[in-house]
Amino acid sequence: MQRRFREILIVGAALAALAACGQSQGQQASPVGYGPNPALPAPKHALLPTVKVSDVVGWPAGVTPAAPAGFKVQPFATGLDHPRWLLVLPNGDVLVAETNGPPKKEKNGLRAFFEKMLMKKAGAGVPSANRISLLRDADHDGVAETKVPFLTDLYSPFGMALVGDTLYVANADAIVAFPYTEGATRITAPPRKIADLPGGPINHHWTKNILASPDGKTLYATVGSNSNVGENGLENETDRAAILQVDLATGAKRVFASGLRNPNGLAWNPANGQLWTAVNERDELGNDLVPDYMTSVREGGFYGWPYSYFGRNVDKRVKDRDRRPDLVERAIVPDYALGAQTASLGLAFYQGQTFPARYKDGVFVGQHGSWNRKPQAGYKVVFVPFAGGKPAGPVEDFLTGFLDAKGKAQGRPVGVAVDASGALLVADDVGNVVWRVSAAK
Repeated sequence: MQRRFREILIVGAALAALAACGQSQGQQASPVGYGPNPALPAPKHALLPTVKVSDVVGWPAGVTPAAPAGFKVQPFATGLDHPRWLLVLPNGDVLVAETNGPPKKEKNGLRAFFEKMLMKKAGAGVPSANRISLLRDADHDGVAETKVPFLTDLYSPFGMALVGDTLYVANADAIVAFPYTEGATRITAPPRKIADLPGGPINHHWTKNILASPDGKTLYATVGSNSNVGENGLENETDRAAILQVDLATGAKRVFASGLRNPNGLAWNPANGQLWTAVNERDELGNDLVPDYMTSVREGGFYGWPYSYFGRNVDKRVKDRDRRPDLVERAIVPDYALGAQTASLGLAFYQGQTFPARYKDGVFVGQHGSWNRKPQAGYKVVFVPFAGGKPAGPVEDFLTGFLDAKGKAQGRPVGVAVDASGALLVADDVGNVVWRVSAAK
């Protein structure tokens, strides 16, 4: 009965959101929910959950996102099909995963109908191209003149990692491997399965990212939760809301860190070798809860989900029979909050040589943007300066303009990567562009 009531409320909220189409006043920033010690307001349990989806209108001709003075923004590649994640290869080629969630069993009813409409409205309802394309800028003018399918017939691919002459790809349900030859523009060899990853039938968070260990013997794989806060049953959360460690020699996997609702970005901190991740937190506790965050990741560490957030702040929505006060007691406080509902996905430490010195070893984060916050949040790439391997200042807007003056989405940033020249690449999945931000000469 409670679930049915909640579904009715969500349908009502969706109807209200659709009726309010075009009435947005654009994006605003919130003063809470950012930094190493974010202000956390009391949770709000509204009768109707907030639903605020930005219509996707695309980029007008000649319009680009905006970067700070001293930087140049240009399209590195256009005409892509929902580009979400990036990998820069040693020879300077760029791989882009053109992808979306795998097909799900068709649902009936009002809730399913409005979920589909809202996904379409947000630009997330397109079928997956199931492709990784190769982008090559041979003349170094900042535009990829070569754009070719590199790997096809994948299964909602997302993360990619190159170790020696082997390219690893994280599909929605498994890590697979392919032989790689430098300079090749296509791989036709069949995939070799390395390890299964949690997949269907629910697969609430389908994106799986991977990162190789410095010695090339291990992969770290992100796996998001199968629910918002455990409502689909904790039996469906095995090896989820976690970063898994996969042994490449045997395919054996284990949980490296847990309680991370939906980790996506992964990177090694150049100052101290620590693993860092960007995490999407839970919904429906108000506009300013719970902040998404980035954090260093401790082996064996527990970060709260679903029992608590940002340390020991208990989420009372977890059913009494499922509560774990022992885990709440040892929940690790994340290093740096990135704002509630910003959908912080991409994460890259800047190790290039062409940006001003203040950017060295700092972090760029791609914020895909909210669908359940009024006013909207995210829809930009932000920068956090680091010193001594730790965040050392407030978050800064770096690439903005993804929302127009009416609050409609011209694009939505996802993965971020630093190319061979030191420029920042940004995958824009509804703009169907990879943007390139370089230091102006």
